[in-house]
Amino acid sequence: MSARIHQIQKNAMQSGKARTSTWVLEYAATEAKRPDPLTGWAGSGDTQTQVRLNFPTQAAAIAYAEKNGLSYTVIATPPKTLKIQAYADNFR
Repeated sequence: MSARIHQIQKNAMQSGKARTSTWVLEYAATEAKRPDPLTGWAGSGDTQTQVRLNFPTQAAAIAYAEKNGLSYTVIATPPKTLKIQAYADNFR
């Protein structure tokens, strides 16, 4: 089984940074989704894709994956860039 480990990104619609230091381990899908004939919703028999494990650090998530024999991929967090500008720059 494979998993991916990534850090939660800040919500673009809010300025707060709550829970952005949390690392998440998500299992990769093992079977493709298919439409349900009655409702038309996409679904599969793979229940592992619903599992999201939260960890305080990247090292804790990696240790969990190695302890349970999971192959994992760490997705690096992109660097945060700030665009510093003054309010007067809106009127140039």
